[in-house]
Amino acid sequence: MSLLHSAQSLLASLLELVRTRIELFSSELHEELARLAVALLGALVAVVLAAFGVGFAALALVIAVGEERRLATVGILAVIFFALGALAAWSVARVVRAKPRVFDASLKELQRDYEAFEP
Repeated sequence: MSLLHSAQSLLASLLELVRTRIELFSSELHEELARLAVALLGALVAVVLAAFGVGFAALALVIAVGEERRLATVGILAVIFFALGALAAWSVARVVRAKPRVFDASLKELQRDYEAFEP
């Protein structure tokens, strides 16, 4: 009876450990999805508002310069916009690379569990 009881106790402990890890994984997934939704919404609003502001500012500048310099002004503005777009793309890529791995806490806990059960 003692061996059966020990095996049942071990199985119960193992199931409780798995349940805890799944709960942690679920919590991290929920947090990651909420963070992603807020980030995407904020980025969309920022991009739309910035595009309106830049567009109106460029239009005002083109109208303000004399007719003989409008083509040069539009060309310079195009170069500036392309440079700023490249800078923004580089900045976003750097932020994405710097973010910690998704589910990092769950993976660390699972690794620790594996090491505890490893002979």
